[in-house]
Amino acid sequence: MIFDCNALCALAEVRDETFDTPLELGGEGLWAGVLSSGRCLSEAPGAQATTGSPGDLLLCAGSVRLLPQSPCHLLAVRLTGQAVGLFGAGLGYPRFVPGAACPGAAELMALLCQDGPTGTPQQSQTGYALLCELARADEPPRRLSPLVAAAVEAICNNYIGLYGVEELSRQLGVSKCHLVRCFSAEMGVSPGKYLTGVRIEAAKLLLLEQEYSLEMIAGLCGFSSATYLCRVFKRETGQTPAAWRDSNAPAPARHLPPRSNEIYL
Repeated sequence: MIFDCNALCALAEVRDETFDTPLELGGEGLWAGVLSSGRCLSEAPGAQATTGSPGDLLLCAGSVRLLPQSPCHLLAVRLTGQAVGLFGAGLGYPRFVPGAACPGAAELMALLCQDGPTGTPQQSQTGYALLCELARADEPPRRLSPLVAAAVEAICNNYIGLYGVEELSRQLGVSKCHLVRCFSAEMGVSPGKYLTGVRIEAAKLLLLEQEYSLEMIAGLCGFSSATYLCRVFKRETGQTPAAWRDSNAPAPARHLPPRSNEIYL
C-alpha cells in the first residue's frame, strides 16, 4: 500500500446516546458530535464549561463529561490520525459551537455512523471532510440577542410543528416585522428561510435511511406533503430528494473475485 488513509484520519468510535445523567466521553483523538435535543454543559479538567443547545456541535480533543440540564440526545464520532491531532492541537478546551457555523457537519457525521466496514478509504475521506467542515468551529461563537437566540432555539426544538413566522412571533411575544428585522440582521437570513434550512437538513438525515418514504420524511420534517417537500428540496439544493439520496448513499463494498486458479507462464 502506497499510502494508508487511516494514518491521516480514521473513525475509532461511534456513540448514539440518549441520556439524562452525566455522560463520559473518553479516548484518544477528537470527539465531534451533534446535540439534537436537550441542553447540557461540557465539563473537562482545567477548561471552562460551555452550554450546548439543540443543533449545537460538540468538539473535544480527549475526554469530556457532559452534564444534562434536561433529557438529551447526542450523536458523536471519535476520530484519530495525524490530521485529527493537528486539529485537536488548535482546538483548546472542549466546547459546544453553533451548528449553523458548520452546516454540513451533521450530515457528514450521519454518513460516518452508518453501518459498514471500518477502516475503508471512503470512511477516511468522509472523516477528513468532516474535519474540513469543522475548521471554522474553533472561532468564538457569535453572540445573539436574547430574542434571536430564543427564536433559533424555538425553531430547532419545534421545526416539525411550527406553522410559520407568524406563529413563532406570537410565541415570542413580538410582532412579525420586528422578529424578521432583528433575526435577519443577526443571522443573515430571515426566520422563514432559517426554518426551511433546518427542515431540509433534517430531511437529508432521514433520506440516508432507505426505509423512510418521502411521505414519511415530509411529515417528520414539518412539510405538508411529499410534493411540497420535493418542490422546496429542489429549490434549496438543486436536486430532488430521490436524486440527493442516490448521490449520497454509501458506496457498496467492492471485493475482488477469489483467486481459485493460478496462471503460470
